[in-house]
Amino acid sequence: MIELQTQVQQLLDMVQRLQSTLDTRLGVLQHLAEQTADDANRVTATVNALQQKINAQSDAVSGKLDTNSGQVQSLNDSVDELKSRIAKMDKTLQEMQTSCKIFRLRPPQRFPDRNLPREHGPGQAVNQTPPLQETFQAGVRDYNAAKYDVASGEFQDVLHYYPLDDLAGTAQFYLGEIAYRQQNYADAVTAYNAVLEGFPGSAKAPAAQLRKGLALLQ
Repeated sequence: MIELQTQVQQLLDMVQRLQSTLDTRLGVLQHLAEQTADDANRVTATVNALQQKINAQSDAVSGKLDTNSGQVQSLNDSVDELKSRIAKMDKTLQEMQTSCKIFRLRPPQRFPDRNLPREHGPGQAVNQTPPLQETFQAGVRDYNAAKYDVASGEFQDVLHYYPLDDLAGTAQFYLGEIAYRQQNYADAVTAYNAVLEGFPGSAKAPAAQLRKGLALLQ
């Protein structure tokens, strides 16, 4: 019994020592857990602060981008306006060049001597400008009716009185067509060249290029 009691006492002592060791280790683990929680809280706070800074910087960058975008758009508008003005100036220069080329291509006209008696009566208009649309349509009708000499004069009037109108290029093309139908192929080539050089933006320019090739083949 005494030996048994001694063994039981030893077991109790061992249990107490184990309990003490467990309590000590649990205390250490608890301290580590608390420290880890504090570290996690500090990391979270740091991350939140960093996120706020990033958001603030992002907002600032977005504001700058918006400002720069507005400036770029304003610059683009200014460039577009400048391009429009340049295009208008270029068109004006082309019209002036077209007018000069047309006058160079037209043969010199003879004007009546002022000393000769006038054949018109009082009140009659001299060198009255013919209406554009009526003159052009009359030229087309006479061309379709094979009245080439009459049509040629009407198209020449369109070129003479309205050299900057879009119909002037078409009238010049019809002059080439008249020469082609009359088998005057050299004159036709000259007339088609006048379309290509004097009216490069005319709707008849591609057809003039084709007809010029056919005239050259002839």
